[in-house]
Amino acid sequence: MIRVFIADDHELIRNGFAKLVNSEDDLRLVGEACSASQLFELLPTVGRIDVLLLDIGLPDRNGLEVLKDLRLRAPELRTLVLSMHPEERYALRALADGAAGYVTKDAASDELVNAIRRVYTKGRYISETLAEQFMPQSRTRAETPPHTLLSDREHEILLLIGSGMSVREVAESLALSINTVNSYRRRLQQKMRLKSNAELTRYVLLHQLIE
Repeated sequence: MIRVFIADDHELIRNGFAKLVNSEDDLRLVGEACSASQLFELLPTVGRIDVLLLDIGLPDRNGLEVLKDLRLRAPELRTLVLSMHPEERYALRALADGAAGYVTKDAASDELVNAIRRVYTKGRYISETLAEQFMPQSRTRAETPPHTLLSDREHEILLLIGSGMSVREVAESLALSINTVNSYRRRLQQKMRLKSNAELTRYVLLHQLIE
């Protein structure tokens, strides 16, 4: 029996996934959480968890940060990231941060079940489209989207600037100094070979990195 835990802040989504998981003979839902803090509070209390379904958009913490904590607190836990965002936005970053798979919330129910089983057997689950990005013959480093090379903080600042925020507004939003934000901005501009906030904004919109 594959023991599954779900962490998602939307009750309807949790209920839907719970029904799906419990309808399978080899899957069993053993717990659920609506936030990162509740997830870490409940993890030690539910016994063995084989696969964690983790929403990348929890209200109190970014899912990528949660993944990093999970690597320290529960390195043996297999995590399948659930997201409303398309794969090209966060999948590579999630896998780099320790996720064993990535599934969008609009995926078919049989895809989610197959992903859980695949992750449980110590494999990784990615779609065929995303798999092509891991094939050396299909993609050179020069063809890799520049935003996938950024650190988590650089990526966060890219999205904020791309949404139209000034450096001062970004600094206030992240509780950082303006100088620190400017340092991150310079580094991400160098990595992405972009010269201005306007170019960053065009890049973000072109690659649909924000809603």
